[in-house]
Amino acid sequence: MIHEGREYIEAPRWADIGIVVVVLIFYWNMFATYMKGKQTGIMTVMIADLLALAGLYLTGMFFTDNISMDQFWWWWVIHLWVEATWEVFVGVLAAYALIKLIGAKREIVEMWLWIEVLMLFGSGVLGLGHHYFWIGTPEYWWEIGALFSALEPVPLVAMFVHVLYDWGKQQGAAKERGEAGSVIKNGPAMTWIVLNAFGNFLGAGIWGFFHTLPQVNIYTHGTQFTAAHGHLSFFGAYATILIGMMYIGIQGAYGVKRMKATFNSKMGVFLTAFGVMGMTIALTIAGYEQVLVERAELGATWNAFFVAQELPWYIQGQLWRAIMGVVTLVGFVYLVVDMLTIGKKAQQDEAQAA
Repeated sequence: MIHEGREYIEAPRWADIGIVVVVLIFYWNMFATYMKGKQTGIMTVMIADLLALAGLYLTGMFFTDNISMDQFWWWWVIHLWVEATWEVFVGVLAAYALIKLIGAKREIVEMWLWIEVLMLFGSGVLGLGHHYFWIGTPEYWWEIGALFSALEPVPLVAMFVHVLYDWGKQQGAAKERGEAGSVIKNGPAMTWIVLNAFGNFLGAGIWGFFHTLPQVNIYTHGTQFTAAHGHLSFFGAYATILIGMMYIGIQGAYGVKRMKATFNSKMGVFLTAFGVMGMTIALTIAGYEQVLVERAELGATWNAFFVAQELPWYIQGQLWRAIMGVVTLVGFVYLVVDMLTIGKKAQQDEAQAA
């Protein structure tokens, strides 16, 4: 009733079933809309991804007596459900947002979206190998997993760079013709969408690759390096895109044509991003100390774990992690206040301009 005792997917069976049912209901809602509406490339990817979203979660809902086999299927949820189906979902939202906010060319975002699907479900399956180091699978998975897991964030960043480059060229051409060019229709949303692309690349790509290679992972496995990667990748990949979409929803709810950043918007994005990055760096330093002392010097014994907890780098790293957590919280408060007030302010500004 409370949990099933499996780390990261501890949800009880009734909650497991509920998650799948909710996703399938959401899928049917989207599929029915898709069949009656315009069947674009973005929506096609969304429909295919939602089916995989429900299906892949099932791999974590059965148990086997063999620990290696159980961990094998467990990783299909932890890696492919989280890092593949949800990453494609993020790509779909980003593609839609770029068209909505700056009038990005549909053919560009859809091209990169299909590449992302191929990379995430092609390299993503092979990239699972970087989780197989310690469960008795063949050693060839080490190199395969390390190589392909590092490729996963590339298409999303490439889509942003390509779209922004193309939009910049259009702006330059319009300026040469003496025209005004297009404007960003929602400043706060655009900020968070761009932050998503590069936060994803840093958190999932760079910080993920820090400890993906088996020659490194043998020392970093289970240290604060993992926590650092988790903090930045979750924020960069998922939190940012959802906040951006919330701002787009606010703009639609208040019916304003253009929404500009406010002081609260700027403070929210700066303090939140600065705080999460600060936590990531602090945890990385603590993890580095663990690797040097707990793993390399003292041999990863039970006693070495406790010795490492008492050393200055670790203690100071955790202290700064707490401080930066407070900074993140303050940024979150600014963000909530802004979301509750920015729509009305944009309405008032539009009315005054009219």
